Amino acid sequence: MAQEKKNPVGHVDTFESLQPLSEGGVGSRPVVQREKWSSRLDFMLSVAGGFIGLGNVWRFPYLCYKNGGGAFLIPYVIFLLGGGIPLFFMEVAVGQFTSQGGITCWTKICPLLTGVGYASVVIVSLMSVNYIIILAWGLFYLAHSFTSELPWATCNNTWNTADCLEDSLRSAANFTNVSATHLRHISPVIQFWERKVLGLTNGIEEVGELKWDLTLCMIAMWIVVFFCLWKGVKTTGKIVYFTATFPFLMLFILLIRGITLPGAAVGIKYYLYPDLTRLSDPEVWIDAGTQIFYSYAICISVLTSLGSYNKYHYNCYRSCLILSCMNSSTSFISGFAIFSILGFMAEEQGVDISQVAESGPGLAFIAYPKAVTMMPLPSLWAVLFFIMLLLLGLDSQFVDVEGQVTSLVDLNPGMLRKGYRRQMFLGLLCVISLLLGLTMVTKGGMYVFQLFDYFGASGICMLWVAFFECVAVAWLFGVDRFYDVLEDMLGFRPGPWMKWCWLVISPSLCLVCLICNVFLICPEIHIPSTQPIKHLMFACL
Repeated sequence: MAQEKKNPVGHVDTFESLQPLSEGGVGSRPVVQREKWSSRLDFMLSVAGGFIGLGNVWRFPYLCYKNGGGAFLIPYVIFLLGGGIPLFFMEVAVGQFTSQGGITCWTKICPLLTGVGYASVVIVSLMSVNYIIILAWGLFYLAHSFTSELPWATCNNTWNTADCLEDSLRSAANFTNVSATHLRHISPVIQFWERKVLGLTNGIEEVGELKWDLTLCMIAMWIVVFFCLWKGVKTTGKIVYFTATFPFLMLFILLIRGITLPGAAVGIKYYLYPDLTRLSDPEVWIDAGTQIFYSYAICISVLTSLGSYNKYHYNCYRSCLILSCMNSSTSFISGFAIFSILGFMAEEQGVDISQVAESGPGLAFIAYPKAVTMMPLPSLWAVLFFIMLLLLGLDSQFVDVEGQVTSLVDLNPGMLRKGYRRQMFLGLLCVISLLLGLTMVTKGGMYVFQLFDYFGASGICMLWVAFFECVAVAWLFGVDRFYDVLEDMLGFRPGPWMKWCWLVISPSLCLVCLICNVFLICPEIHIPSTQPIKHLMFACL
């Protein structure tokens, strides 16, 4: 019989009162032996691959440039220390302590707020449906990069129109003062993106037919996700040895290439030059807060699920600090790779960098493809970039789907862990997500993608969930009791900073950022549609 001791629940008992649920589901015994990571490195690389993703490469650098360069690092660091790292550690620790996924862990910690877990799973489900579309686009571009002449470099393709003007001719026109009418012609890069890849319609009301090439790319990505996850975390933990490390090699190669290009210094200056006056703009602070939540995968059930596979006495505190440094460092270094290339583009075209700086899909599928057409060996650089993009995205997709599966399987482990039922459930989840994603690979699918991106898995949702997570752990479960949990798991008590963050700082930052987001910076979504349709879809999401 286990030795009795005073536990975090506040009575004489063993820690088993909060330990994993049984085969029969919530509340029954005996305890199920849960699968664990094979090594510390498996956990580290899985988490790193999951939250070091596309947002680090295409969102953070643009936000720095947009929000005052180096000055943006001030609100970023404040949100990082006051919200990002404390909540990251809290979620991993909750998962490790309860050995439960993103729903049932909250049942064990604070049954009153189990809805926090369900909300997290809804958010990550919407994110996984949305995220796979980016991978489908990346696969489409990669397949078209294995040519001697990139198809988005010229205007002699079937999808080009009479308005197409090659970028080399556009640059010449800038220097020879060709008429403004001629300069309004469209780049072949944009026509490839809008006409070949998307087949873009005039608005969300015109959904149009399926684009079968994109549909096949999406199906291929879901097949990869399924077979990489179907054996569980022990197999996934080995796959990420490649998928989580190879993108860093690609990023390093692109960084070296970027900083050696003419105009790179100008781009880096725009990226880092501080404009302290921008700190008076609430949008700068909101961008910093939402970027932290996106890049640290907070409030989407992923971290609790991954943490649940740790051994009970694993030092997750040390790992979380190391991973936090890796995450933010990758974001910062990515900016040098991206803006050195944008500076090169601006110099080649004779325009200001503001005319080439893009964020999100615009950077990956317009700005960078245009940049590689101006380099020697353009096909090589295109292939390297899109391989990096796919691997960064696949890691995040693996982790998002694993978070969903773990959270839902833990609701009824007795039924879903037997035999091949987990694999069948994973397959069913992939098929349902694929069917939902079909709306985004139609000719009007980009508009649906934007709606999901802005509303379905937005920073507003994450901030709301984060606030209640802090309430659940720090106020209802009790922050001192949770520190007793940490001492039992880790063998030491973390410093008081985490405690004060969970009690006051993190929920305050979340609440203020949430209120500003809703009432001050409610974003204008540039989606051609009638307002009632847009508002109805916003309410549903």
